[in-house]
Amino acid sequence: METIDLIVRDAAQLITMDERRTAADGALTPLADGAVAVNDGKIVECGTTAEITRKYETRSSISAAGMVVTPGLVDPHTHLVFPATREEEFEMRNLGLSYKEITRRGGGIHSSVDKLRNMNREELIEGSLPHLDTALAHGTTTMEIKSGYGLTTKDEIKMLEAIAELDRSHAMDVAATFLGAHEVPAEFREDKEKYIDLLINEMIPEVARRKLAEFCDVFCEAHVYSVEESRRILLAARKAGMKLKIHADEIEPTGGAELAGELKCVSADHLVAASDAGIDALKKGSVVAVLLPATSFSLGLGKHARARQMLKAGLPVALATDFNPGTSFTESQQMTMALACVNLKMTAAEALRGCTIYAARAIKREDVVGSLKPGKRADLVIWNIPNYRHLGYHFGVNLVHTVIKKGKVVEKC
Repeated sequence: METIDLIVRDAAQLITMDERRTAADGALTPLADGAVAVNDGKIVECGTTAEITRKYETRSSISAAGMVVTPGLVDPHTHLVFPATREEEFEMRNLGLSYKEITRRGGGIHSSVDKLRNMNREELIEGSLPHLDTALAHGTTTMEIKSGYGLTTKDEIKMLEAIAELDRSHAMDVAATFLGAHEVPAEFREDKEKYIDLLINEMIPEVARRKLAEFCDVFCEAHVYSVEESRRILLAARKAGMKLKIHADEIEPTGGAELAGELKCVSADHLVAASDAGIDALKKGSVVAVLLPATSFSLGLGKHARARQMLKAGLPVALATDFNPGTSFTESQQMTMALACVNLKMTAAEALRGCTIYAARAIKREDVVGSLKPGKRADLVIWNIPNYRHLGYHFGVNLVHTVIKKGKVVEKC
């Protein structure tokens, strides 16, 4: 009998996210009394408790009796590294001020840029660690983090170096995205073309040379970067070796989704205003749609991404927190699932899929995390719930019992 490091056993429902265990109506087919065999930080096998314990001896065992076991959650869109919170803007919005008016009063992305430029890398890391801890405690084990609050070569590098250090020093696995095209910095407001030239000819090459970002993202929106400007920036990033992402059609249908399909981006994110043509382009381009329901909720938009149409079209729909200081101040993918169920009309199975295997696909980690398959990383969450449909249904509290990262317990609530 083979001896392994760990068996997680007795799960009321083991949710592997294996597509072969999906019912015809899209519901998940849980494995009752399930168990996961783990060795050297990787999954060896999934099966019933009887099957796994008959086959393996173990150095350690965890009983999930009466609870649910799923893959660790993946958050594929965050701005977790930032200089300061912006709670005053939240209150301004609730009193009826528009985004443009808040920006005119010194708020918005520019306020974060001003503060970040006066901070060092160590201060950014120190401020980010508690948020990573919170995300991990709520079941997220892999996360994407973007730059985009520096908007100079030096300050974007500083952000990306902070993100790299977080990946090295924290239990969370982090994927880095360069978002120098997050806004047009104030000093280039009258000459956007000069800043685009800086992005293409200095910032992207330097980020690529230092290998600080796997992805490049652009905020493609009428008031920021046009479709043509976004295309130029993204093509330069692709030439430099980065994979492509895009903030698309958040406010109005500007053609960002169509561009994502044309360039075959890894993901297109937000998509609140994506057109039918945009959805069709995403499908043709094999692009993952990343929806951010917490942002629509926090902004009080009353308008949401058309998840049902996207799912009907056959798009892989991922979910993310969009955690940032201005428009979505939550580290919890549990909250994202609840909002997706209520406002996007997604089922619990669709929401969980969106926070696991499809979210992993949105950051090119589907071969490593997002489902419980032999050879994948042993990132698991034990949930203190009787069945998986409580995810989304039971909200406002932390449902996590235990978080296991690379085969080791990192959180126990």
